[in-house]
Amino acid sequence: MLHKLEAVNELYLSLTEKLSDPKLPGNPAEYQKTAKKRAEIEPVHNAYEEYLVLKKQLDDARAMLQNESASDLKELAQEEIDSLEPVLRQKEKDLKFLLIPKDADDSKNTIVEVRAGTGGEEAALFAAVLYRMYTRYAENKGWKCELLSMNDTGIGGLKEAIFSIDGKDVYGRLKYESGVHRVQRVPVTEASGRIHTSAATVAVLPEAEEVDVTIDEKDLRIDVFRSSGPGGQSVNTTDSAVRVTHIPTGIVISCQDEKSQHKNKAKALRILRARLLDQAKSDQERSRSDSRKTQVGSGDRSERIRTYNFPQQRLTDHRIGLTLYKLTDIVEGNLDEVIDSLIEADNLKKLATE
Repeated sequence: MLHKLEAVNELYLSLTEKLSDPKLPGNPAEYQKTAKKRAEIEPVHNAYEEYLVLKKQLDDARAMLQNESASDLKELAQEEIDSLEPVLRQKEKDLKFLLIPKDADDSKNTIVEVRAGTGGEEAALFAAVLYRMYTRYAENKGWKCELLSMNDTGIGGLKEAIFSIDGKDVYGRLKYESGVHRVQRVPVTEASGRIHTSAATVAVLPEAEEVDVTIDEKDLRIDVFRSSGPGGQSVNTTDSAVRVTHIPTGIVISCQDEKSQHKNKAKALRILRARLLDQAKSDQERSRSDSRKTQVGSGDRSERIRTYNFPQQRLTDHRIGLTLYKLTDIVEGNLDEVIDSLIEADNLKKLATE
């Protein structure tokens, strides 16, 4: 571990020196790349510097304890050793977590897809709860949300909602949300008070840049049609809705929320790029099945990951055995406790394979 830390520290110092080069600001792309890399490893550098200071203090205290001529200071030295040892152990643990290789996609923005599953109208109402939960969470984190496509039921439910979330480390925090979310509650239409179970699926995709995924126009079939949903006077009277079919994969994306055909096509292509990148990642992960087992959840969206039990105010994440009795608070967008627990569990699994 110390060899890795020394290497990271040397890289940090060389990048710092490079950023002070007066010629570098003349090359904005290179300056930005260098500054980004330095910012990524700065937490490791800072923690390592703190570790070295603590280690020196501990070494000095141990040396004092062994010094026969300083017998009057031995009690003080022992007290310092007793207080520093647990702090140093925690710092070593923190450094191990910081050295876990980051997923290259963690810093990317995301496209989130929420769809009603089994359970009819109750599933659609639950999908709307999840959509609101994620948009409220994004708002709490200072992230920016943009609705890309929505298909509602007209009575408060959602058949599907696709939206982007932009901000710092969005994918790194939301990637654990992919999977089947199950709800247990009494529907408002249920006169006997019987609890119903329904489900919704969530897909969290890292948003792909054009450099990540190349789409050949020849592989696309573009159909335009008249919008059928709400959106203003002109929406239902012009052929502004767009359906994009990616012929090689059969992926179909429809967007109709904008009045402009051009904007709907641009949104559809954003979703398509994210799905193609996700498909490529899934194929790559399947070929590395051993490494998939080290992750919290397989990322398979057919996997049931969580249960929301409203009568008991209980949320259970089945992957890590986490149970919290504060469901109303969580669905209002206070997801940090859940996500932090998932990240910690994932890091512990990765550490165990190091």
